[in-house]
Amino acid sequence: MPPSREVLILGLGNLLMSDDSAGLLAVKRLAEINPSGARVLDGGTVGMALLPEIEASAALIAVDAASFDAKPGVVATFEGPEMDRMLTGVKKTAHEVALSDLIGAALLSGSCPARRALVAVQPQTIALGLEPTPPVAAAIPEMISAVLSILKRWSGEAQAA
Repeated sequence: MPPSREVLILGLGNLLMSDDSAGLLAVKRLAEINPSGARVLDGGTVGMALLPEIEASAALIAVDAASFDAKPGVVATFEGPEMDRMLTGVKKTAHEVALSDLIGAALLSGSCPARRALVAVQPQTIALGLEPTPPVAAAIPEMISAVLSILKRWSGEAQAA
């Protein structure tokens, strides 16, 4: 796959696991917005097959539910090495492990985007369920805003360089 100048917005999660669906629901709305200079991809529960997508991207924004010891529905952004550290902690879902593996493999191959971020929401539960819990559902617009804010900032930094 040839290198891309686009930012890859990668939604992660499982639509059958209540709050774990947050990343996928956020990228579904982002795909409708169609942000300029970005490609939105539903990565589902991730797999190493996504490695070429990451390696071909100018930058990466992963959007997911992740446990970081906050109240349910709190949104946090982790960038660069902070994102990498977040991914090396105790994993709660299979796709957290896979995202860590993807970033690790991209780093080893020398093709990991220097600009990378994780926009995460603290889940209340990842039990079976077809809808996110109310605090996580209410946080999805904030996740979208965080992604758009990162895109705007990165775009401004690229133009200034």
